[in-house]
Amino acid sequence: MTTISNRLQDILATIQSAEAASAYHQHVQLLAVSKAQPASAIREAYVAGQTIFGENYSQEALEKQKQLTDLAIEWHFIGPIQSNKTQIIGQNFSWVHSVDRLKIAQRLNEARVSITPPLQICIQVNISNEDTKSGVLPTQLEALAEAISVLPHLKLRGLMAIPAPTTNPAQQIAQFTQVRECYDALINKGFALDTLSIGMSNDYETAISQGATIVRIGSALFGARAALKNTATSINSDT
Repeated sequence: MTTISNRLQDILATIQSAEAASAYHQHVQLLAVSKAQPASAIREAYVAGQTIFGENYSQEALEKQKQLTDLAIEWHFIGPIQSNKTQIIGQNFSWVHSVDRLKIAQRLNEARVSITPPLQICIQVNISNEDTKSGVLPTQLEALAEAISVLPHLKLRGLMAIPAPTTNPAQQIAQFTQVRECYDALINKGFALDTLSIGMSNDYETAISQGATIVRIGSALFGARAALKNTATSINSDT
């Protein structure tokens, strides 16, 4: 039987090979997407060497955090953010990948006042201009980046995107290239960015070829997800 440990080693080997082939020569981190997975699965992955985990739902994540307090896990929030969840998210995560409007950034900043270090932030870009997805449009990106950069309890690290799903490698490359161009444009404007959070289970090798520094992988690591207690569908379904 294939275990989480076996899958983890296979994924890490693939990431290493993709790193070596990438023209960007970047170091790539694996963010294990553990939404809808039990705490026991996270513990198994941790024992196998994985320490960074991403969650989409704040309440679900808090329950797991309580069960895993003995582990030195770095928690990343990667789902859509409701205004009434910003305090929970700001106080219980190290990173947030899905900031797409100033109001949310300001509320996360307020939640982080008494906590160090600053909350690490990625702006989510809606590169495909899909009505069903969160994310700021590329034309609005620079203004949001400027506004976030002056918030004292946040540190802007880079961009996150969930391009439109496709199995066509050329289309995958085209979409990731668009995100990369947005990222490079901000750096050229003087923003000190170092993080490009793109790529999931079905396209992470292509994402790495286009400069990804974080790949968000769930099903390829954990296998099929358990049914969510909350039946609401997430529009940021990282897999």
